[in-house]
Amino acid sequence: MPTSVFDSFIFRGIFGETKVSHIWSDEYRTQQYLNWESALAKAEASLGLIPQEASKEISRVCEVKNIDFRRLEEETLTIGYPVLGVVHQIAKLCREDAGKYCHWGATTQDVTDTTTIIQILESFKVVRYYLEQAIEFTEILARKYRETPMVGRSNLQQAVPITFGFKMARLLCTFRRHIQRLDELLPRLSVIEFGGACGTLASLGKDGLKVQERLAKELGLSTPEIAWHTERDRITEAGCFLGIVTGTLGKFAFDVKLMMQNEIGEVNEPYVANRGSSSTMPQKRNPISCVYITSCVSCVRQKVAALLEAMVEDHERATGTWEIEWIVLPEIFTLAAKALEHTVFVLQGLEVSPERMEMNLGLTKGLISSEAVMMKLASFLGRDEAHELVYSLCKISKEKGQSLEEVLLREKTVTDHLTEKQVLDLVNPANYLGQTLEMIDRVLD
Repeated sequence: MPTSVFDSFIFRGIFGETKVSHIWSDEYRTQQYLNWESALAKAEASLGLIPQEASKEISRVCEVKNIDFRRLEEETLTIGYPVLGVVHQIAKLCREDAGKYCHWGATTQDVTDTTTIIQILESFKVVRYYLEQAIEFTEILARKYRETPMVGRSNLQQAVPITFGFKMARLLCTFRRHIQRLDELLPRLSVIEFGGACGTLASLGKDGLKVQERLAKELGLSTPEIAWHTERDRITEAGCFLGIVTGTLGKFAFDVKLMMQNEIGEVNEPYVANRGSSSTMPQKRNPISCVYITSCVSCVRQKVAALLEAMVEDHERATGTWEIEWIVLPEIFTLAAKALEHTVFVLQGLEVSPERMEMNLGLTKGLISSEAVMMKLASFLGRDEAHELVYSLCKISKEKGQSLEEVLLREKTVTDHLTEKQVLDLVNPANYLGQTLEMIDRVLD
């Protein structure tokens, strides 16, 4: 019976992204082990280190369909690592004496680390796809609601007016920065591991670096400057990148959940019949995708912390911290990709209510425009005096339940400097957007 949400028939569609789950599966990983062994044999044969016929025979058997996974499970439990069990099986499958040239001069971590790099790179293709989708749908929202005024909130309180397009343009910019980060990260990540026991390639004498270069070419990767068995910054950077990406997704989901509250009602997740229904309250339309985004993001954050712990490795080959990566990397990538998938779903069908945004702007009877009034009066009274005056008038407005406009027009200090039309213009939230539209256009252009 499955005990993980990623294997559960019920939960895997909620927390597991299909393509990334496949990339981190036993079958895919084992095939990458086999690809590595085949590539190594070809590289070494090209340099005359092993016979050409042995290379061809090793490549012939390096298919995952040839692997007995039950036997591999048993041998992994005994040895502690799966690579040697795979090597044993393909060596026995080889005809004549070709099997004795399998894994020539290599070590388990060479195969494992290179495979991990390939899995990360393939997973990042999926991540990039979802990021590009998120950019596309966020840009549509930023353009459509460029001039739709709404409440800007600070410490969960109404602050000053913004537009919904402004909110989306900020998110759009963040997604674009994530693409830039990914582009910067990939070259540092796209390297093989091949160093032998302690990274010195001593088992291949003077031919080690030549083999390394040809192996990298066979696998479509670059060679590292030096072995990196216990220098885990590449792997950890990949995980931390997803920690940052999912942090953005968590912020977006949090905002949507808050804006979906009945008392706010400014947006809703895409409508799907019965989605978000309550078992007892027929009226409810709960946030669902945003809830799952929050769950995925929280778990990614904790697992990235474990990945940082895995950097503290001893000497040239680690005792235990390396294996942390085996546990958390599949989960980090699967959860992050699913959070991205949920985010794209929300962005693509987000229901926006300009009417509720307008209603909420008027909720405080003009108090949201108090800064606009203060700054105007400051040009006559000075900032401090203007602040004290408007603060006291806001207090009166709240206590008496009167609009800020009414209170302002009754205050002689105000009317000595401002006409009625000026007051009306100042308390109109749509007139206090600063350079919101210019900044949105700068993002969109």
